[in-house]
Amino acid sequence: MYHHVKKLMYTVRVDAPDPRFGNMLLEQFGGANGELAAAMQYSVQGLNCDDAARKDLLMDIGTEELSHLEIVGTLARLHLAHMKHDRDAAEADPLIAIAGGGGVNLYNSMGSPWTADYLKITGELDVDLRSNIAAEARAKIVYERLIDFCDDAGTKDALQFLMTREITHMKAFAAALESMEKPPFSIGRIAPSAGIVNQFYNDSTGTGEMGEIDTRGPWNEGGDWEFVESSAAPGRNGGGNGGEQPADAALESSRPAEPDAIHESLVEHLRDLLHAERQLVKALPKMAKAAHAEQLQDAFELHLAETEVHVERLTEILEMLGQGAARPKPCKGMMGLIEEGEEVMTENRKREPYAADLNLIAAAHKVEHYEIASYTTVRNLANQLRLPEVSRLLQMTLAEEQNTDLLLDQIQRPLTSVLGRPSAIM
Repeated sequence: MYHHVKKLMYTVRVDAPDPRFGNMLLEQFGGANGELAAAMQYSVQGLNCDDAARKDLLMDIGTEELSHLEIVGTLARLHLAHMKHDRDAAEADPLIAIAGGGGVNLYNSMGSPWTADYLKITGELDVDLRSNIAAEARAKIVYERLIDFCDDAGTKDALQFLMTREITHMKAFAAALESMEKPPFSIGRIAPSAGIVNQFYNDSTGTGEMGEIDTRGPWNEGGDWEFVESSAAPGRNGGGNGGEQPADAALESSRPAEPDAIHESLVEHLRDLLHAERQLVKALPKMAKAAHAEQLQDAFELHLAETEVHVERLTEILEMLGQGAARPKPCKGMMGLIEEGEEVMTENRKREPYAADLNLIAAAHKVEHYEIASYTTVRNLANQLRLPEVSRLLQMTLAEEQNTDLLLDQIQRPLTSVLGRPSAIM
């Protein structure tokens, strides 16, 4: 929920209004690196974020950027106000003076309208945090240049405040990224091709007209780097005269696996999953009965209905693969998880309701993570075999398992909050 407090985050003062400088300020109001773009980028990233802690970070900073927008808009308005009645001032920007009455609008300093194309949102938290660090760095430079072109002391003070907060946000985003403890180049889920990832192609060869030469540095030598001379030159794959690639170029694709082996593996995993889902059909009613929170009971009952559909889908898929009479393969992993869940339910009889539900959710999370991993595997195998309908059905189930895991997380958070209160643990 947003709430407007009738007080600027930083009080602004303009002693000597300058319409031309007011126009420059619009770059930070409706420009690509401006406060509105930052507010929208971080807020939308926050809405998409499943990580509760980092979602809070994104929403906090996104909200602060709206406060910065108010500061910039107020500054710009004070500098542009004379356009309403002063011809010389109006000539600084006729668009603002004539169409906008000397006020601000969602335009940059060149009169181009604000656009959502400015936003960098991928849905991958680590990638988005890196984009945010870069965005804050660009905004810092814009404020620095505005300060350089400003003669008004009060305006400079406000711009100095805004510029400083960009560094604060960079520090917060960088700390959040570091706390994820991901290797710096582990972007996404699919690993890069070994060998190629460490090759630096020397594609600007020779000596230039101004004496430029090939240079070496930590970006192309030392460590794991392999310096490759002119990858597009004759004699290399795809370049020059179309010559063949050297045997040691390490650029060939991986050898395809035998389809029969992949098919056999897919069937085995599906049989394992069929047994796992049938076990869950029996276990979920017990978990629903053991839950205290009504929302948790409903979640287990809903997932029971979904699990019954999962059993039907798996049976259908096995028939599509010519395994109509295939028997389930005992799933030892799920058997262990269900046994652990039964122990939790037994021990929960001695616990307070909040604590009991938290432990029950923890057991359910483990089950969901096991299923998510299993369905991801079989979907990928189906993709490898070019079985689109099988892949589609498995993806449907995978999405339902992921949604259940998210629902459990949403139920867990308020229970954790209640348990943390002194009255809940006395």
